[in-house]
Amino acid sequence: MDLKATIREIPDFPKKGIIFYDLTTLFKNPVAYQQSMAELLEHYRGLDFNYIVGIEARGFIIGAPLAIALNKGFIPIRKPGKLPAEIISASYDLEYGSNSIEIHQDAIKPGDKILLVDDLLATGGTIKAAIDLIEGLGGELVSIGFLLELEFLNGRKDLEEYNIFSLLKEKG
Repeated sequence: MDLKATIREIPDFPKKGIIFYDLTTLFKNPVAYQQSMAELLEHYRGLDFNYIVGIEARGFIIGAPLAIALNKGFIPIRKPGKLPAEIISASYDLEYGSNSIEIHQDAIKPGDKILLVDDLLATGGTIKAAIDLIEGLGGELVSIGFLLELEFLNGRKDLEEYNIFSLLKEKG
């Protein structure tokens, strides 16, 4: 199946001039969702790591099923105000604004090996903030995985030291 064909493009969202790549249409399609998860699972099977970290919210849709299939724990990175225990936070810029994310202070111990996943790599702001959280807690980032990378936004340029896998790539 052509997975890219299941992704809806929405012009001028969330603001004029931005094309939003909506992966909810891929997730809605059971064949596309299962195929994308199977391909990610095959890529990460055999990788040495302790936990999958997923970024709210679509990183949960990818990370949780992978964690179950690979018999690993899942650690959420959340939007502000959603985690009940002591947290650390990191701020980042988007192409259309700014935001911050949080993780529990005790979620990762020094030396824990982490696979970080999210749905989309655009400018790299969100993923860099997540890396700061993981490494700030002493975690070792083994790999970063995405369903879709928007290559034309050059989000990978500041991540060259990391092992990155994108299932799909959009040249723009």
